Amino acid sequence: MTGVDIIGELLLDHAPLIELIAAESIQSGALPEQVVLPALLVRLVSNVERQMLKRSGTVRTIDRVSVTVRADKYADQGEAIRLAVKACAGRTGSYAGATNVSVLTAGRGPDARGPGNSFEQAQDFRVSFDAPA
Repeated sequence: MTGVDIIGELLLDHAPLIELIAAESIQSGALPEQVVLPALLVRLVSNVERQMLKRSGTVRTIDRVSVTVRADKYADQGEAIRLAVKACAGRTGSYAGATNVSVLTAGRGPDARGPGNSFEQAQDFRVSFDAPA
């Protein structure tokens, strides 16, 4: 499990976001060439695992996860970012097989032009969790 799995689960479980973006258009790794817009791409930016001197059953992990919005309308780009933050920021608990999850925002990127003259912007999250060792 990774922070990408956790963020993906939170996004897919947020009904207002799914009203704007079809579940099939929320992907990790890469978006397909003919993806229906608006779409979300969830990617791992960085990973830090705390090294324990004594072996325990879990490893505390901190992932920086980027959620990139691609939309054909600027208004949809802004709304998707807003809904992604609402779906993920401030969440705690157990998600995607991880325990002691904590999700915080970690910065937002600039507006950019994407493929096919689309509108893009990225929102990063800091995802802390305990994973099996």
